[in-house]
Amino acid sequence: MATYHIHLNGIVQGVGFRPAVYHLATEMDLKGYVENGSDGVNVFINATKSEANLFFEKLRLHAPERSKISSASIQKIPHQLFSAFSIALSKDAASEKQVSIPPDLATCANCLADLHDVNNRRHRYPFITCTQCGPRYSIINSLPYERHYTSMSRFEPCKTCGHEYNSLTDRRFFSQSNSCTQCGISLILQKDASSVMLTNVGDILSKVKILLKQGKIIAVKGIGGYILLCDAQQNATIKLLRSRKHRPSKPFAILYPDIKTIQNYFEVSDNEKMFLTSVEAPIVLLHPKRLARRSLAINHIAPGLNRLGVMIPYNPLFDLIARDYGKPLIATSANISGSPIIYRDDDALNYLFDIADYIVSHNRAILVPQDDSVVQVSSLTNLPVILRRSRGYAPSFLQYQARADQSILATGAFIKSSFTLALKGNVFVSQFLGSGESFESQLMYRHTLEHWLNMYTVKPDLIIADKHPDYFSHQYAHDLARKFSVKLKLVQHHEAHFAAILGEHHHLLSTPKRTMGVIWDGTGLGHDGHIWGGEFFTYQNGQMRRCAHFDYFPSIAGDKTALEPRIAALCASHLVCPPSRQLKEKFTVTEWNNYQALINNSKLHTSSVGRLFDAAASLLGICDKQTYEGEAALYLQKLAEDYVAARGYCNCKSYFEGKPEGDGVPTGALIEGMIKDLQGGKDKGYIAARFHYSLVCLVDAMALRFKVTDICFSGGVFQNTLLVDWIRSKYTGKYQLYFHINLCPNDENISFGQMVYAENNITSAEGGIHQPNFNQTDHALCAAEELIN
Repeated sequence: MATYHIHLNGIVQGVGFRPAVYHLATEMDLKGYVENGSDGVNVFINATKSEANLFFEKLRLHAPERSKISSASIQKIPHQLFSAFSIALSKDAASEKQVSIPPDLATCANCLADLHDVNNRRHRYPFITCTQCGPRYSIINSLPYERHYTSMSRFEPCKTCGHEYNSLTDRRFFSQSNSCTQCGISLILQKDASSVMLTNVGDILSKVKILLKQGKIIAVKGIGGYILLCDAQQNATIKLLRSRKHRPSKPFAILYPDIKTIQNYFEVSDNEKMFLTSVEAPIVLLHPKRLARRSLAINHIAPGLNRLGVMIPYNPLFDLIARDYGKPLIATSANISGSPIIYRDDDALNYLFDIADYIVSHNRAILVPQDDSVVQVSSLTNLPVILRRSRGYAPSFLQYQARADQSILATGAFIKSSFTLALKGNVFVSQFLGSGESFESQLMYRHTLEHWLNMYTVKPDLIIADKHPDYFSHQYAHDLARKFSVKLKLVQHHEAHFAAILGEHHHLLSTPKRTMGVIWDGTGLGHDGHIWGGEFFTYQNGQMRRCAHFDYFPSIAGDKTALEPRIAALCASHLVCPPSRQLKEKFTVTEWNNYQALINNSKLHTSSVGRLFDAAASLLGICDKQTYEGEAALYLQKLAEDYVAARGYCNCKSYFEGKPEGDGVPTGALIEGMIKDLQGGKDKGYIAARFHYSLVCLVDAMALRFKVTDICFSGGVFQNTLLVDWIRSKYTGKYQLYFHINLCPNDENISFGQMVYAENNITSAEGGIHQPNFNQTDHALCAAEELIN
């Protein structure tokens, strides 16, 4: 008999791992204890060598489904004698501050069974949880994950719940969020901020069903914030919701009671079903069947699109509401468009009655707000693309282990903001935190980051930010660097994208082989002072080189270009030929003259592929002004997808055929080709498909030019699953292709990329592509912009 120490790294707290260790140890009649440590879980046991090895293997093979073990080791240590097996708190309180934060977990099958079992004492209790499900990250106030460090601390367990918590044979053994109708959370229904209508759960749920049938909009407090619910089959109600939210066309998600109902109404692949029913329970974009098209107000739910965001309930309250109602419900964040989700009860009472007719709330505080995550699976090659990484996925990122021993804080980008903290080998990527241009989003960003720093009681050793001086994240990083008296490092936007995909796939210093990065998005400040977004990089031996980019075209009118694809079309068309009559008709005479002056005097240029998608959509007449980010690109993708679905993937040729030479990509050839096709009466679906196919062919041309076989893809353009499928179907086998799997391709991954770039000491080498470092537009141009604005 000897003493053995088993160390397991990458464990996420709050998923029942320590109880599982306890069960296994007592089953094998081993003595010792299990505790959380600074870098995972530590187990100490008295055992023979064979017993210890068997215990070790069983732990690795039969760990709780929702735990993740990135590494494990066993070693013999100086002998200690234990009298029993127990779960212990760490002896070093500070070490508990370095463990992984558990995400919020969707209601498990066992708790759902209890919820709907008339003989169960938690029948229809809207806050049922166990060690395998329920809120975690959203209710944590401090670490480690113990009840007294969460917003459950105010609820004293009743005798029965206390017995479950201490009973080895109960699945709620050591469940920190456990409660019941006798000792748990209270539900209330309000019609205004000054009075409470109902407090009885049964009465509230019955009333909610009636109100939804009457076409009312109800704000319900969920896991990460308030969610607006209304009938998805009532056009007038959806129109009213759009009006109140100031959201004219951005798609809404739909909540169904269960997966079987969704399969009746939508095409659902095995991969899509897996995501819908997973513990993360994201919104998944699906193609509706004919039944859904007949029964849903699709043109009001997702105008102009061929996929709908669909979800099943991820908490027991939503499950009760959805099952009671029995019909699909709109489910969208409770906010005004552009502002973050409302999660505080006072804010809900002060602001939500401008949108909702009623509010259903409860008295368990949400400490960390989160939106619902969004995922799409590509149709042809089944590649999952995370479009928003939030509830269920954030914040721990176990797919990458930081090499540096220092704590690194990376503050991310602007529109799709997030931050990343690397601490003692662990990496945490925050949830999606909205747009940095919104003051409310800035407040949420600050709140979440300060909450993290307090949880971990950490002072960053290094802070990293985007180069753009106008980004909120850049300015806040400067403030934090001064506050903590630490170094601030700036990383170029697209190099951070490239580092993110290299880091996610562990493709950094492990090989001297040269890798190409295809980084396409909407905007990012380049080293030369221009706006990048259509970039080709190479990476080798720790060095990045910008080896090619789309030819620059004028960038004018600031943020208006991103809001109005017609401006992007005007700027891109300026490269090739006199403007067409159709393009000129998109502007008033005053606008036209002012924009022409701006273009002719422009000193700021862009290589953005995101803006080229906008330009293409405007040239094809499908979107001149967009009401949400990416709207024009979605319409262009749909047009191309419809064409490809009818005629196949290879019924066109590249606009770049025979054109790419040297370091540049001839943007003019792309625009000129589209205009000629339009003037020649070509089908718009064909032109949209040919636009996509041209980008696909360009990847091959550049890979051949730079003699690479490994290609990484990042940037918001690669949210386009048609483009991703086309690249993968055409080049799998010829090249080794790397796409984001666990991170969003959009700017949410920038903070992670910044951290990877810094801690791996990546350097940048500009590869012969230099433009003058122009300043911002002069006073005359600014005056011209004022006339437009």
